[in-house]
Amino acid sequence: MLDTVIVGGGVCGLAVARSLKAEGRSFALYEARPRLGGRVLSVPCSRSGLTVDLGPTWFWPQTQPVIAQLVAELGLDHFPQHDEGAVLVLADPDKKPDVIANEGVHGGARRLSNGMAALVDALSAELAVESVHVDHALVSIEDSGDHVVLTLEHDGTILAVTAARAVLAVPPRLLVERIHFTPSLDPTLVEAMRQTPTWMAAKAKLVIACENAAWRDTGYSGNAFVTHEQAVLGEIFDACDDTSTKAALGGFLALPPDLRESFAAGLPMLMGNQVAQVFGPALEHGEQYYKDWATEAFTCSTLDRLSDDRHLEFGNPLLRRPLWGRKLLLGGAETGRYAAGYLEGALDAAQRIKRELDHAMAPKTNAAGLRRTVGVKSDTNAASLATFRGWVASQSERALEAYRHHLNHALAKQETEQLTQRAILGAVEEVYARALTELETLSLDTSGVAVERGRSTLTPDIQAAFHAFLPALVDEVVAFNRTSCALSNFPDEHDLSAEYLQVILKDIAAAWREFSLSANAIVVSKSAGQTPALDLVPAQ
Repeated sequence: MLDTVIVGGGVCGLAVARSLKAEGRSFALYEARPRLGGRVLSVPCSRSGLTVDLGPTWFWPQTQPVIAQLVAELGLDHFPQHDEGAVLVLADPDKKPDVIANEGVHGGARRLSNGMAALVDALSAELAVESVHVDHALVSIEDSGDHVVLTLEHDGTILAVTAARAVLAVPPRLLVERIHFTPSLDPTLVEAMRQTPTWMAAKAKLVIACENAAWRDTGYSGNAFVTHEQAVLGEIFDACDDTSTKAALGGFLALPPDLRESFAAGLPMLMGNQVAQVFGPALEHGEQYYKDWATEAFTCSTLDRLSDDRHLEFGNPLLRRPLWGRKLLLGGAETGRYAAGYLEGALDAAQRIKRELDHAMAPKTNAAGLRRTVGVKSDTNAASLATFRGWVASQSERALEAYRHHLNHALAKQETEQLTQRAILGAVEEVYARALTELETLSLDTSGVAVERGRSTLTPDIQAAFHAFLPALVDEVVAFNRTSCALSNFPDEHDLSAEYLQVILKDIAAAWREFSLSANAIVVSKSAGQTPALDLVPAQ
């Protein structure tokens, strides 16, 4: 019997498989599509050879530490998104676009050379061919006591796979819509899954390749927004390669799924006309590459097609709880603690799943779940904890910068609600993600450390490193908001009320609890593996 079955061959599922392969664990990965990558889709242009992304295009090293570290680890080449130059806004279909000055639309975004599929290729290249199975769609999953049984469909044939545990790295809404669970999932969890939109699932994307980036020569960035009611493309951006010799523009369609279907026959002409109206007639007949994700059965659920295109940057904590006695784990980008829906969220979910699997596969202690040792902190631990405290202290300035980045990003998207709440939570979650990575590599001597009822005696020392961090960050945010001209039109954000601060602190406390559990899990796994306790001391 396999240790683990992974369902979903997107970035989350592949990252989990890679970690299991590195540890020598037995696993199998099943993907419903005939290809790996999930929403990552890069295709070569037939004439220019330019690789264009019809799915995720960017990552942001400033605020997405996990993917930045993975890209570096895999040795993947990357380059900055071209943002220099004026931005165009077409507000009237009968007039020329207006030119506005802008310092950049994409906020320090970077792209991978040869497309985002380079990440998928690098992750999958480390996996044995026999452990990866495409064209296998999950139908049902059953808790069978000490193992799980998965039923999959392949080429019209039904097959059963048994494993000690399963990871479902699939958008939550698709799980609710397509998969039968025995026993049924808790109704509260099911509702949380239904309320979690699949990011970009109902969207469509165009990339149009052309002879040269003439817009750059005329001082335009390639960024444009079409805001009138007849818009076909709502947003356009520069999609050239890293050498700028292979030119292209990309864009997201403004039309909803039903209108895209109605206009399907004439859509290529409509898209070409709009690009030409914004950037000139030379682009009207460029080489078009188009993907409507709403037509992808393994991406877009019925709820995604019918509901508004919301982006929940922080996955619901219910989606991150182990199920069925820790034999079933939910994954995928939408379950990320932060950057949910993005590749960063997918990798954050993969890290969480790895920690859970490490616990599940570690040797167990006695029936009482209690292992006592001397409980003396070694010199090694004292030095390591001091290093960790220093690292945490160094994050204060970086966290404030991350907060400002999230805030500016929200303002650029013309968001008007919960600006401070979402921005500070995003900044805190990024620090926690980096902190867990630091703890993974920390040298700790666990031979003299007690683990009682699943809790390591080192955990309070790790928590203590943050006791000054959070109050200081909140104070910095309050002071920044009061002096921010950008927030002067948002009175509730400009001068934070006590009630609003309490809401923010409640969110931070939930994030802190989750971080503490994960940190404890890492330390316990170094001490032969225990189930983390739930009564961890909150930050002061």
